[in-house]
Amino acid sequence: MNVQLAKMIDHTLLKPEATEEGVRKLCEEAKEYNFATVCINPSYVALAKKMLEGTEVGITTVIGFPLGANTSTVKAFETNEAIENGATDVDMVIHIGALKDRRYDYIKQDIEAVVKAANKRAIVKVIIETSLLSDDEKEKVCLIAKEAGADFVKTSTGFSTGGATREDIMLMRKTVGSEMGVKASGGVRNAQDAESVVQAGATRIGASASIAIVTGGTSTEKY
Repeated sequence: MNVQLAKMIDHTLLKPEATEEGVRKLCEEAKEYNFATVCINPSYVALAKKMLEGTEVGITTVIGFPLGANTSTVKAFETNEAIENGATDVDMVIHIGALKDRRYDYIKQDIEAVVKAANKRAIVKVIIETSLLSDDEKEKVCLIAKEAGADFVKTSTGFSTGGATREDIMLMRKTVGSEMGVKASGGVRNAQDAESVVQAGATRIGASASIAIVTGGTSTEKY
């Protein structure tokens, strides 16, 4: 097993049909393989906290997911509630339409609302949905996320038209520099994929194929 890779993975179950049984299984797997966190929808955070108590496995949840079009007030509320329920990481989705409209002040304020709500109690990752953006837009939003005080930029929700690519990771890393984390999500299905995005600059990986990645297998999972 690749222990080093395991500690970089957010073991993910975000499908709309995810059940409590599925989340329990995810937590047990995360404990067994010592993944960095589980990544689950907000309604399951309290359950995950109980299941992972006494372990080193953190809890990632998603904010404004998957479209990013909620108001900043709602995103801030979601963030605070998630952290109170036990989340250690919050992955928020930007308002993609606002970025397309070049409403950069809105994008910054939206991210800042989540950063302020987190108040350093949790890691804040900003999902930019790279498959919907031009390179210029990717660079711009990465810089905004950095200015807004986020800890990471993240490629994808896993629910759009594409996932992480080596090229996008390299661009994001070049843009934010060494101070921020870069999370690759979507389409990382095996160890080779994982090593490729890590070499490109990723410091965290979001995957449902986590076990295949660390044990040398391959998964057909999309996320």
